[in-house]
Amino acid sequence: MGSSNLSPTSYSHKLNREIKGNGDCFCSDWLQQYSSLSSGKGCSKGNANQGGPPLKLKQVGRVKLFKNLAPPLIAALVGLSPICSTPALAQTVDIQRGATLFRQACIGCHDGGGNIIQPGATLFTNDLQRNGVDTEDEIYRVTYFGKGRMPGFGESCTPRGQCTFGPRLKEDEIKLLAEFVKFQADQGWPNIENNDD
Repeated sequence: MGSSNLSPTSYSHKLNREIKGNGDCFCSDWLQQYSSLSSGKGCSKGNANQGGPPLKLKQVGRVKLFKNLAPPLIAALVGLSPICSTPALAQTVDIQRGATLFRQACIGCHDGGGNIIQPGATLFTNDLQRNGVDTEDEIYRVTYFGKGRMPGFGESCTPRGQCTFGPRLKEDEIKLLAEFVKFQADQGWPNIENNDD
């Protein structure tokens, strides 16, 4: 079949070429080779090693090593992937909490990002930029202390006439609202799904 001076890898490649050339089973991709070697059944069309030399111990050892290392490596890759990222999950939770606060405190005047009291002061990006309130910090400041016809909602809002007579919001709640308003403005104010029902 060939020279005994071949390395295990080149021997394997030569064996596969010879098997393919004879029209017998050919494991073309490594996953088929792995599954056929680890199950001991060979390829799906028959055993690739029938009539050939038995598998070398090094190859069997590699398969066992791969079989033992694959699950923890895959788990590590999945755990470290951006899809499973905890900050993204935390941001989603903050957006949902911001949406809930928005429905409770702001939607009366700013439904869908609009403004029923002062049409030129909507929460859309163009109006926010024109009014100098296009950053989270500025949105926070206006929400806390108020501006023009908009009352402030902060716990320490002064003067009293500029502040809401309704319930006040804590600083972290206003921060969430500012993040939510900026996020929604950047997205063009898509519908807010109500997850509280």
